Amino acid sequence: MHQSDKASDPNWVLLFACWLIATVSTLGSLFFSYVMEFAPCVLCWYQRIFLFPLVIILTRGLFPFDRSVVKFAIPLAILGWLTAVYHNLLFSGIIPEKIQPCSQGVSCTEEYIDLFGFLSIPMLSLLSLTLITALLILLHRRISK
Repeated sequence: MHQSDKASDPNWVLLFACWLIATVSTLGSLFFSYVMEFAPCVLCWYQRIFLFPLVIILTRGLFPFDRSVVKFAIPLAILGWLTAVYHNLLFSGIIPEKIQPCSQGVSCTEEYIDLFGFLSIPMLSLLSLTLITALLILLHRRISK
């Protein structure tokens, strides 16, 4: 498949979009940690464990396009998404403080940023993992036909 063929293949474009979101999210996470010096909490580390490998896995699936990469990426994206949902419920106070996993070290409810009144670091993670998961599920349905 030539370069121009890849850009016109909707499946490749979906996988590329997943890779782009995962890469930007990974770089953002590293920026917050190493440039802004925001210490990650336990749940942030778990989300990173699911997010960071996606950059490598999705890159492998792009060149050349390999539809089987979806079966490796979807579980990581879903587990990362579930962790992000839990983290957001904790961050917003819906989950009681007594069952929080962040009893030592950095608090999972630490508010480092607040963009537009609702975009926190946990919410940014949830948004990126939601997009990645949704695009991967769409791609899986497209290639399973």
